[in-house]
Amino acid sequence: MRHARGETLAEVARRAGVSVQYLSEIERGLKEPSSEIVAAVLGALGGTLLDLTSGVADDLRAAAPAFGRAPFALAA
Repeated sequence: MRHARGETLAEVARRAGVSVQYLSEIERGLKEPSSEIVAAVLGALGGTLLDLTSGVADDLRAAAPAFGRAPFALAA
């Protein structure tokens, strides 16, 4: 979402109230943010949880043909 909006890590991190390093680690999959941090980052991007989950679902659908019907598990 940040890239699509053409925003820097610093801009989004400042609005979300997190450090640039932490936001970068989240984006690279090195940190698993709490629901509160996810909400703060989404708010800073002008997005919603629905936007995020829809995007993930779209990515999974797009990857499905490449992987066939490979099983995957959802974490609770």
